[in-house]
Amino acid sequence: MPHFRCRAMTAEQVQALSTPLVDALGELMNSPRAHFTIEHIPASFFAEGEAIAAYPFIEVLYFDRGQQVQDEIAKTVTQLVRTAMNKPEQDVAVIFTKLTPSDYYDNGAHYG
Repeated sequence: MPHFRCRAMTAEQVQALSTPLVDALGELMNSPRAHFTIEHIPASFFAEGEAIAAYPFIEVLYFDRGQQVQDEIAKTVTQLVRTAMNKPEQDVAVIFTKLTPSDYYDNGAHYG
């Protein structure tokens, strides 16, 4: 069920990220491979009336697993994005949205 939404990356970079991301996070997040969703979202960024380049922005929607696990997810995602982009010093934003199991439905039934 963890959902990863990737912006300011190419579709090819997200595709390259998809396998190592699940490899690295499956056990940590206690989620089977089939439950991960990794999405490429094309986006344009603007400042002061001009189009600008942005650094990768990874949004993680998931069920809360505690601060320690969240911190480890953020570190792992950051490193994997840098690797996928072949930019070891790349700035990367990782933002978490915690979902409530009773508000998440799959085939008409909620998890909580």
